[in-house]
Amino acid sequence: MSLQKSTIVRTFDLLERVAPALGTRWLDRLWFGVPVVPAEKRRPRGELPAATSFSVAGIRGQSYGEGPAVYLVHGWGGWGLQLAAYIRPLVDLGFRVITYDAPSHGDSEPGIEGKGRSTLLELADALTAVVAAQGPAYGVIAHSLGAPATALALRDGLVVDRVVFVATATDFTEWLDYMQSFLGFGPRIRAGFLRRFEARFGPMDGFRMESVLAGRAELPPLLVIHDRADPETSYQGSVELAAWWPEARLETSEGLGHRRVLRDADLVKKAVVFLAERAPADRR
Repeated sequence: MSLQKSTIVRTFDLLERVAPALGTRWLDRLWFGVPVVPAEKRRPRGELPAATSFSVAGIRGQSYGEGPAVYLVHGWGGWGLQLAAYIRPLVDLGFRVITYDAPSHGDSEPGIEGKGRSTLLELADALTAVVAAQGPAYGVIAHSLGAPATALALRDGLVVDRVVFVATATDFTEWLDYMQSFLGFGPRIRAGFLRRFEARFGPMDGFRMESVLAGRAELPPLLVIHDRADPETSYQGSVELAAWWPEARLETSEGLGHRRVLRDADLVKKAVVFLAERAPADRR
């Protein structure tokens, strides 16, 4: 256990006993705080096609190629070119690929939550804003928290022909359980945080993927990709997602974890083939 983590655990233990309201506010900052990733670590591996840069309400991104548009949606603490492995194969098949950094992520400016903070709703709104500016979405490839953000956008009217979810987050109560186990806060701080969360967004259970899309009459075909050993998002959650989503299929990997799964050549190929299955005939 690192010194930093042990200090956090001791502090949460103290706050649980003597000042749970203060512990709740601290947990809120941790929950909505966006990790900072240095620019040098955000550089893509390998050469990419020529890009056209754009900016939409402070959201910065790039467009590659011509054709039906496929949007790459990163997760919490991620960045658009984290999904760069998909760009060349899609462009070579005649797709246009749009990638961007969500508010307070990567090169984009802060959103309404302020510097270094964001929310799932803000990530969903960012996707909707980029699609409105860059044109209709044929496909979406979304990683981690980008998947529920895409689900929220679908609920609110986004039209997409085909969707790929990679290492999707499906239940935030599981993430809260993980944070409680890792950081060591107790039931008083947890209860206070849930009250604070529900006052702004409603019950946390309402953000489960199935709850978000319960009222959607039709859903696009879906490919779900998840590694069994993913330490950050639940593989079982993706199994259940593929079971109730109409026209969904599940691809499972072994030993790739939460991020390397984005760069696996075989899985990238399967996602690209899936997106091309019902593309216009001249784009297959």
